[in-house]
Amino acid sequence: MIEEFKKFIMRGNILDMAIGIVIGASFTKIVNSFVEDILMPPIGLILSGIDFSNIFIVIKKGISDAGPYTSIEAAKQAGAVVIGFGVFINTIISFFITALAIFMIIKIFNKMREKMVKKEKEEKICPYCCSSVNIKAVKCPHCTSDLNK
Repeated sequence: MIEEFKKFIMRGNILDMAIGIVIGASFTKIVNSFVEDILMPPIGLILSGIDFSNIFIVIKKGISDAGPYTSIEAAKQAGAVVIGFGVFINTIISFFITALAIFMIIKIFNKMREKMVKKEKEEKICPYCCSSVNIKAVKCPHCTSDLNK
């Protein structure tokens, strides 16, 4: 069982997945910073200074302080039960930005792959010397074999 586990862990797929998760976590931090520190302040300014991350509804007031609370952190520290839908709005915006970024990366990757496939279609393999030859060639430039046969 231990040998089987070692084989499972050492497979390339696991390593690729682990690298993807680490890079994804780092990318998430970048996107969150972009949304919270760059995107949301101007949007809040346009919407009369609203800070989405600080929009909340108090369901039950806290024991130590009856409010009003100036921030969601103050309400939580006072023991209030709050619904932080402003944070939810920020999370939704982060999701869409992340999805857009991933879409753009995949689109670029697909274009590169199409170019590679197109290049492969422009070449054929000589059946005699196994060299790569232009698809339009009638004679192999490497071994001079006739390719029209």
